[in-house]
Parts: sequence; C-alpha cells; structure tokens
Amino acid sequence: QVQLVESGGGLVQTGGSLRLSCAASGRTFNAYAMSWFRQAPGKEREFVAGISRFGSSTAYADSVKGRFTISRDNAKNTVYLQMNSLEPEDTAVYYCAARLSVVVTTNANDYNYWGQGTQVTVSS
Repeated sequence: QVQLVESGGGLVQTGGSLRLSCAASGRTFNAYAMSWFRQAPGKEREFVAGISRFGSSTAYADSVKGRFTISRDNAKNTVYLQMNSLEPEDTAVYYCAARLSVVVTTNANDYNYWGQGTQVTVSS
C-alpha cells in the first residue's frame, strides 16, 4: 500500500512558476514509476509528466515540454514537478500517481495509487 500526498499548488499569474511535491509513504518508493496527471473542469484526466524508478528516464506531454520538469528523490520518497512559464491553460487539479513497474505510461488506468490532488490556478 502506498499513500501519496501532493502539495505546492496555488494561484499564480501567467508566466509564473510553481513547484509541486508528492510525498509517498512506505519503504519501496523506488519500486514505482511516478507520474503527474491533471484534470481541468469538464475535461478528462491527462498525463503531464512521468519518471522511471531511479530517474533515468522521463516523459512529458507535448503541451508542457520545455516548461515543466519532473524529478524524484528516492531518499526522501518524494517526486517533484517544477512548472515554469505557466499559462491559463495549465489551470487544473494536479495528481501524482504511482505505478508498480519500471515503465512510465501515459494511461491513467495503468497506475495503482493516486494522491488527492492539488489545485493549480493560473490567472491571465
């Protein structure tokens, strides 16, 4: 069982930055590929970024490439999402998710555990 707790969301102006954190419980954090998803009102949950178990491989949605960076610290059982050059279209609830696998996928159904989400609002 893994519990995930996100933090770091908030209100920011267009062009600003935020850093999201996701703290995981348990002693097997490095057994999980980790990803961030987001869901805007009236839209489906979408993949944002993912990172392999030891951080050697990352993946990004086209919409965030060059602006967002995912990283992890296995010693702290934490995954991060640095978000720069934020746009109003980035407004959503952001969720971290854990997948008991070496492979990051973009399909939300492949993930075993989810956090409760943190709201990110970008004002124009």
